[in-house]
Amino acid sequence: MGTTITQMSKEELKELIGSVVEQKMLELIGDPDEGLSIREDLLERLKRQKEQVARGRRSKSLDSIVKELGLE
Repeated sequence: MGTTITQMSKEELKELIGSVVEQKMLELIGDPDEGLSIREDLLERLKRQKEQVARGRRSKSLDSIVKELGLE
């Protein structure tokens, strides 16, 4: 039927706990962005980024941006 906790790897358990905590927090405090609208240009940009990631194209890494900005 289902997997017991003793059969889970550490990563699977962490993922499960994180998911449960996130779900409970949403139940208790709700989604702060609920009811807000997204500008059309931002929505289009997010869609383009999602498509690029799906095709394997990634943006710059955080490390490279930190170096570019001299924040090391």
